[in-house]
Amino acid sequence: MQITKTNDNDSLTIALKGRLDTLTAPQLDAEIQGKLDGVKSLVFDFKNLDYISSAGLRILLMAQKVMNKQGSMVVKNASSEIKEIFEVTGFCDILTIE
Repeated sequence: MQITKTNDNDSLTIALKGRLDTLTAPQLDAEIQGKLDGVKSLVFDFKNLDYISSAGLRILLMAQKVMNKQGSMVVKNASSEIKEIFEVTGFCDILTIE
């Protein structure tokens, strides 16, 4: 999986490419764990994300909990397959998906 981070003042966009699964979730966790201080707007761009597993969903949930206290979080450009995973797991009720 490839992670691209773009900072713009108090906004952070994280674009993911490939698969967010058990093998790659720790990589994303390391990129955001304790590094969201001062971020008021967090955007995950899933345009090039092919798959997300429960391990990836856990990372999103953790990020959402942090952002609930300090700003907002949005998931953008998710494929229909990933949106379906969000619906089946109930994450569509937890996350803001555009």
